[in-house]
Amino acid sequence: MEEQMTKDIEARQKPRLRQRYIEKIIPAMIEKFGYKNRLQVPRIQKVTINMGIGAGAHDVKLIEDAQKELAQIAGQKPVITKAKKAISNFKIRRGAYVGCAVVLRRDRMYEFLDRLINVALPRIRDFHGVPLKSFDMNGNYSLGITEHTIFPELDIDKVTNVKGMTVTLTVSRSKAEESQELLRLFGMPFAQR
Repeated sequence: MEEQMTKDIEARQKPRLRQRYIEKIIPAMIEKFGYKNRLQVPRIQKVTINMGIGAGAHDVKLIEDAQKELAQIAGQKPVITKAKKAISNFKIRRGAYVGCAVVLRRDRMYEFLDRLINVALPRIRDFHGVPLKSFDMNGNYSLGITEHTIFPELDIDKVTNVKGMTVTLTVSRSKAEESQELLRLFGMPFAQR
């Protein structure tokens, strides 16, 4: 029984981007930045996907639809986020449902990144690359997507309204220059300057 379980675990395929990171990206980053060992190389710790639905404070069905669609995109059930403060101009009370979010790690993170870089981003109309300005001081990268329908997992006929989303890549121990090189080696299509 235990032998079969270990064979099943060994037979399970690692995600394509994770293998590329181990075999190609780590040696390239060591060569370019002169790290002394493999553990100094920055890595992507997590991917956070956030979908804000302001009208969800008044219609719970919008939040439920967004949660189902985000679960199809991410492969993991998202949590529903609530408003931290009341905002009278938008008629939102404290504790009202305003969106949903999901945090991906390990294999799911690499599989989502693979789909984002190679399938979803090229489907954007008039796509010229993602902006280079979206790095913060710690080397994390945030990407805004205006239409969530670019993901092929969704059946466009069943989508009632188009929603925007934010994808944040959290990178460990890194500056913006190092993070930019890491994402470029992963295949992120940056816009030409």
